[in-house]
Amino acid sequence: SAFILFQKELGDLNYESFCILLLNRANKVLKTIRISDGGITGTVVDIRRVFKLALEENATSIILAHNHPSGNLNPSDADKALTRKLKAAGDIMDIPVRDHLIVTDDGYYSFADEGIL
Repeated sequence: SAFILFQKELGDLNYESFCILLLNRANKVLKTIRISDGGITGTVVDIRRVFKLALEENATSIILAHNHPSGNLNPSDADKALTRKLKAAGDIMDIPVRDHLIVTDDGYYSFADEGIL
């Protein structure tokens, strides 16, 4: 699952990091890319870079993920705002955002599962 892939990438970090999973039409993983590394409480994500990479790899959809080193699974207002912006950009570019996961050592939060994507 996406959570397992992202937990390998993000699970042991003590700072926030943001990754994307690029998928093809059959929802097979093309590539996992770390977009940014930040500090203890946040990281900056350039929406243009996310979709530039998706286009370069011929992705037809993406899954987003970032970690919360604190272990708190709840999305912040900034997490929700970023997700809305990425979803809107993906809708315009016809590269849908399938999910956004917040990953911790103990589990994950899925924006799609919670109905807020």
